[in-house]
Amino acid sequence: MKIYQAKDYNDMSRKAANIISAQIIMKPDCVLGLATGSTPVGTYEQLVDWYHKGDLDFSKVKTANLDEYKGLSKDNDQSYYHFMQEHLFKHVNIKEKNTHIPDGTETDAEKAAEDYEAIVSGLGGVDLQLLGIGHNGHIGFNEPSDVFPKDTHVVDLQESTIEANKRFFETVDEVPRQAYTMGIGTIMRARKILLLVSGTEKAEVLYESICGPVTPRVPASILQLHPDVIIVADEAALSKMGIS
Repeated sequence: MKIYQAKDYNDMSRKAANIISAQIIMKPDCVLGLATGSTPVGTYEQLVDWYHKGDLDFSKVKTANLDEYKGLSKDNDQSYYHFMQEHLFKHVNIKEKNTHIPDGTETDAEKAAEDYEAIVSGLGGVDLQLLGIGHNGHIGFNEPSDVFPKDTHVVDLQESTIEANKRFFETVDEVPRQAYTMGIGTIMRARKILLLVSGTEKAEVLYESICGPVTPRVPASILQLHPDVIIVADEAALSKMGIS
């Protein structure tokens, strides 16, 4: 596990974009596992900037997103499909057929999970998986639990996650209560994992994930067992780590 300290959010975003850019340059047809939420926005902005400067080519890149809200269609402005279009896909030369996100409109949860797991497997696995971390330690939408979920599945979102996500909706009642997400096993099969963490409010959970026991009560703690993890975190997020 490698930890890179960034000065602030912008520095974190640039460092993360450098790592992703290197992956694309070294393997133009790589498979990127992508994340949503506020944490990776700056990273995507940097990648878009470098694309427009002619430094990056996404024409052969394939992507698989971590998750999607159950019940939201692609045209819903809070869907993760919409998020990816707005923050990355429509700004670069990636092919629509090469981007993959769980189908939030599929009402058969078992079918949706099996279909998406087959898609990720059919891509040959993920070369680099981008992750953020929730206040309760969730990665993707894998919430604290008694076990580590192996494959893609539907999950009931915990109140802390709903509370954290309500800022994206007009009211808390509009926040979906379920989501489709890659399982812990799916995430751990990625060849490389890049975890981004920013802000004092994430310092405690980052410390627990890195220095605490491996437990499904802190889903991100499983990353201790992965052979190739890079953590890029700003000074605030690393404030409990004693890193200077």
